[in-house]
Amino acid sequence: MAVMTAILASIGAMTSYQSGTNENLALYYKNEAAIHKTEAANQWAYYQAKGEKQNLAELGAALSTSSSDSHAHFVSEAARYKSEKEPIRVHAEAIEKEVDKDNATSEALFHQHHRWAQATTLIQISIALTAITLLTRKRWLRRVSIGMGALGVALCAAAFLGV
Repeated sequence: MAVMTAILASIGAMTSYQSGTNENLALYYKNEAAIHKTEAANQWAYYQAKGEKQNLAELGAALSTSSSDSHAHFVSEAARYKSEKEPIRVHAEAIEKEVDKDNATSEALFHQHHRWAQATTLIQISIALTAITLLTRKRWLRRVSIGMGALGVALCAAAFLGV
């Protein structure tokens, strides 16, 4: 029982460390997603501003006489704003894809963090039951302790494999 406790304590220390590491990485990617979401919102606002300028230039062209210099100016400005909008839209959509990717990475890491945390908890319970077993010398409690330890190690393997 003492050897089992020492082994479980070592495995528990590793699972606890991995749990914290995964949680930190998950939070990092969630933060990156929030930053990228703000960047995307800024790009969409910029896109919308270009669209409003295009609309005003088109309105100016519609209100001016077709033979005037101002009409030609408004038409060229509307065309310029229209051509400037497309790269902004493409960039905003690319940033939104990064947001989705970062959110998915964060969710996967949080899932793995939960597996590591569950493994740590079961291993700690097993160690506590082993201590009680040594005091009470109950065979059934020893079996429960070994079962909890085995389940904790199985969850550790699942976390390692990313299941």
